[in-house]
Amino acid sequence: MSHHVTRKPSLLSRIVRRIIWWIYRFQGWKIDTGLPDIPKFVIAGAPHSSNWDFVFFTGATAEEGVAPSFMGKHTLFKGIMRNFMLDMGGVSVDRTKRTKVVDQVADAFAAADKLALVIAAEGTRSSNGEWKSGFYHIAQAAGVPVVVAWVSWEKRVLGFSDPLYPTGDYPADLAKIAAFLRSKRPDYERYKVLEAQAERLQREAIGGAD
Repeated sequence: MSHHVTRKPSLLSRIVRRIIWWIYRFQGWKIDTGLPDIPKFVIAGAPHSSNWDFVFFTGATAEEGVAPSFMGKHTLFKGIMRNFMLDMGGVSVDRTKRTKVVDQVADAFAAADKLALVIAAEGTRSSNGEWKSGFYHIAQAAGVPVVVAWVSWEKRVLGFSDPLYPTGDYPADLAKIAAFLRSKRPDYERYKVLEAQAERLQREAIGGAD
């Protein structure tokens, strides 16, 4: 079953996508390294420092020929909002269900021919730079790789990593992600925090194995 519907996208979604594309181009953003040519993956983006992040990630992925998806509360997929949410790439998640969110999203990946799911890995804008592990568990459960997205507001540049397939060793994989981000922005404080988090988790894993 395809994730993409065959009916024509709603007028509102077409207008919103056009506006996002226009803002992205008008602001003069550039892509450093493009998205890999694979059908399904989780895009783990950081930093999540502004509500504009999604606009620029959407613009960048559109330039790469990819329609990004995002998780949305199931109540938003009802009535007149339903088609708009689906057309914008929404994946309905019901936190009241007994089925875990990770499994619900893994099912959405299994049902789709193509799916690029954007997750703000820091969780909230108030994060100090540490990441939540939800993006990793979703990729692992769905059997898809993680593509790391980074952004520099000062330089109006963003880019993507090569696909990283979860090994099951979260601290080691997080260290790889931190190393990639630090290679792009060595002096950026939140990426230093992420690197320290990965090192701490690795130490804890070694300590727990003793």
